[in-house]
Amino acid sequence: MPETKPDPEIQALSYEEAREQLVQVVGKLEAGGASLEESLALWERGEALAKRCEEWLEGARKRLAAARDQPL
Repeated sequence: MPETKPDPEIQALSYEEAREQLVQVVGKLEAGGASLEESLALWERGEALAKRCEEWLEGARKRLAAARDQPL
């Protein structure tokens, strides 16, 4: 799958905002009833939101690791 440019709107979200929107996307997909085109758009947005959440978590892991390595 080709790499796409990050969506600036998604990149601006906090972890909590991205997670909440991801939960909403999953709920819509699970509920069904969307057209194939709508479902694909939801899936793509969900993927972007999940990636944003992972970026936030990876950043937090790195900050924790750096803090553990710093002498007090």
